[in-house]
Amino acid sequence: MIVRIIIDLFLIFGCFFAFAGAIGLLRMPDSFTRMQSSTNIATFGVLWTVLGIAVYAFANNNFVFGVKTLMIGVFIILTSAIGGHAILKGGYKHGIRPDNLVVDEYRRDNPNE
Repeated sequence: MIVRIIIDLFLIFGCFFAFAGAIGLLRMPDSFTRMQSSTNIATFGVLWTVLGIAVYAFANNNFVFGVKTLMIGVFIILTSAIGGHAILKGGYKHGIRPDNLVVDEYRRDNPNE
């Protein structure tokens, strides 16, 4: 009973972050802030869902499936932020800039770009 409540809470947290990130994708003004919302979905939404699935697998004595889901979660956490940064850096190099950029540290460090 307690394990089922924990699984349900993890899945609810995952759905909440996915929903909040989807709302952020629709509401944010430029590509940089939209990318932040999409990485929010990929990290927190998937993280809580994967934790819920792993708890479910371990509760049903399916340790191989539980370990596989935890490894998937670790790889998603490691690659989501790096992928989002690489996409935005490529967009910046091709001229996509935020509308009201106050400080541009990337341009200061790389004046040729």
